[in-house]
Amino acid sequence: MRQMREVPEKITPKNDDGYFEELTKAIFRAGFSWPVIRQKWENFRIGFDQFNVAKVASYGGEEITRLFNDASIVRNRRKIVNTVDNAQTFLELSQGYGSFSQYLRSLDHLAYHDRVKELSILFRGMGRISAFVFLKCVNEPTPNWQER
Repeated sequence: MRQMREVPEKITPKNDDGYFEELTKAIFRAGFSWPVIRQKWENFRIGFDQFNVAKVASYGGEEITRLFNDASIVRNRRKIVNTVDNAQTFLELSQGYGSFSQYLRSLDHLAYHDRVKELSILFRGMGRISAFVFLKCVNEPTPNWQER
């Protein structure tokens, strides 16, 4: 029997926190069972302060330890630390461009693969497939799965 691939929901985030949540979700999905991530996602939202970019960017060792000890989420220390680092990058981009959405618009002139390369360089833990998933989930143009 052929296993069906889970297709993530497409949304257009309302603000930077929404984009940050989708970016984090794409990174946590990489290498893990998507249904497990989906089932635990509300706990992620609670643990990461509803993905408030400014709050997560200010996390230190105490918050990282709290998250690593939280059995209600996936306790991957590298991905947790990457999430904090990515929040700091998110803040810098938002300040420089006015919003993360405006940053994405600044990449519109790039070919898809160049956009993916740019995101992979900026965000820790983001690879080619997680960049594809992120862009697809936030309603950005993406090629077919086979062409990614």
